[in-house]
Formats: sequence, structure tokens, C-alpha cells
Amino acid sequence: MPTAPLVESKGLSWAIDAYAVGAAATPDGRYFVCAFGDGTVRVLDLTDAGKGFKAFNVHKGGSLCFASDIDAGSFLSGGDDGKLIKVGIDGSTEIIADLGRKWVEHTIAHPDSGFRAYASGKDAFVLGKKQKEPRKITHETSVGGLAINPKGKRLAVSHYNAVSLWWLAAKDGLPQILPWKGSHLQIGWSPDGDYVVTAMQENALHGWRLSDGQHFRMQGYGTKIRAMSFVKRGQFLATGGADTVICWPFTGGGPMGKAPIEFGGMINGPAVTAVLAHPKLDAVAAGFANGKVIVGQPGNPRVMPIAAPPKDQESSPVSVLAWTPEGDRLLAGTEAGHVHVVDFRSLS
Repeated sequence: MPTAPLVESKGLSWAIDAYAVGAAATPDGRYFVCAFGDGTVRVLDLTDAGKGFKAFNVHKGGSLCFASDIDAGSFLSGGDDGKLIKVGIDGSTEIIADLGRKWVEHTIAHPDSGFRAYASGKDAFVLGKKQKEPRKITHETSVGGLAINPKGKRLAVSHYNAVSLWWLAAKDGLPQILPWKGSHLQIGWSPDGDYVVTAMQENALHGWRLSDGQHFRMQGYGTKIRAMSFVKRGQFLATGGADTVICWPFTGGGPMGKAPIEFGGMINGPAVTAVLAHPKLDAVAAGFANGKVIVGQPGNPRVMPIAAPPKDQESSPVSVLAWTPEGDRLLAGTEAGHVHVVDFRSLS
């Protein structure tokens, strides 16, 4: 196991000087595409990564959210200019939605089912692949996050005091409500589709088991939980919000009454600000508030150092992580625009 950060021998780094909002790889694993707070979307060709990112001006303001689109090799960027824009790896753009002065704060898409969803304020919008006009769904309070279930049939919308579950293909109808007092922000589905989990405004998670309606609470975090990710087989939910990566067990009936396991970090060290499970292995990439990046496994004390806090620049929290589909390369970006890409293919 290497002791020096892997980026020094198997990677490249850039200073882009803009908040890294989101990133994803193309399905063929050739490109990383990233959105930034300066309104640009930047594309890195991994077959010639030494040339760096190509920058395309997409928004007249900043990008606020980013996701892979339903079409392979295309991506969605929502901005404070009110536009949801489809972006290709060649920089081509198509305006999917224009909300005027309202910010597009959340977006998500499901390639298999062909549905896109996006949100602004209290409103969520659902757009099928063949739809010209979106379905507008208004909630009583502002949308905190969006998630589509693994089968691509249901949309979970988090907001104040509850989560609303909507059928994507329905033209109307009422949602299934998962109630719990408080402000629900980021939201995710388990790989088996039976659990919905939200990060709360306070330092806690809340979850529901859909098969029987039981709900549960996971607390004790030192800071707000800004990221969570289920590992490949769904047996753990890895989360930020503490000075180590906290992993809750989701086998044998879920996390109720069970203690989490952890890895990486150090007691009273910087908080974990980003986590992303490996697409093929039971491993997790994690980024910290000081810019450090590691890869490890739940319960294993040994970790692989990926990037260290910058020595000649002020450290900045990791805001973005992205794997290629095969998990052979990893991108990490920070709020200050430090971007690292590491290649694991020749690692012995």
C-alpha cells in the first residue's frame, strides 16, 4: 500500500480557481465532465489527460447542480441563470428548461427510464424522454434534494417535515408521504429500493424502510452531513459529517439498533465532506475539509492516500468525487477549484 499520495505518481492536478459543483464520467470511461461555479463546464479527455480540461461557457451565472443526462455522453447543468442545460462533450448545449429568474437548484436523470427531474424553490419538475412540457409538482416548502429509485419509476423529493414519493410516469395523483419533523436535504435510495435516507439540517440522518414503513434515525455527527453513498452491494451506507467515514450497516433488516463502523481520518481531524462508493468494489472514496482524499473499505483501518492538502495554496473542502464506470480512475475537486485525477490501472 503506497504511503505517498497516489496523485504524485499516478495522477494529474489542476488549479481551476472556481468552485467544483459536480462531476461525472461518460459511460465509455473516456471523459470526465465537470461543472463549476463560474458557469463553465469542463471536459477532460482521459486518453490525453496531459492537455488538461477544455472549458465551455454554459451559464451566464454559476452552475448550481450537475448530473449525467439520459443520453450517453450528455450531462445536465442547472444554473442561477434559471436554465437547465444539456451539455455534450464537444461543448454543444441545448436548453431543456428556462425558469427565468428562478435558480435551478437540483437535477437528476435516469438513463434507463428516460426521466429527468429538476427543482427550483418549492417546485419539482418531471420530464419524460418524449415529453415536451414537464409535469410541475409544487410542495409546501422548498425542495431539499431529489433522488430517483434504482428502477427509475419513482421520484423522492425531500423538503421540510417529510419526503414525498411520486410516480414518475403518472400525470397527476398524490404522493406517498414519509413524515419526520425537520428540514430534509440530500436524499438517496438504497440499491434494493427499500430504503430512503435523508441528511437533515441538523447533524443527523433519517431513513425509512418502505416495505413496512419503519423509520430510523442516525445521529452523533460533529457537522452537517454533506454526502452519503451506498456501497456497491448495499450492505453499508457511507457518510460524511464526522472526522472519519461513518458506515451504517444495511443488511439483516437495516441499521436499526446497530452501531456503525468507520475508516480513515483521525479523531478531532478535518471533517469528511464528500464520499462516493466505487462502482464495482466494496470500496469508498472520501474527501475531507482540508482537501485530503483517500480510498478505503468499511471496517478496514488501512486506506490508500489519493491526494494531500495543498502545500502552496490554502486548503479547501473536497466538494466533488467521480469514478469512471469501471472504477479505474477517480476525480476529486474542491470548493477552491483544485482538481485531481488518479489512474489506478497500472497500480500493482
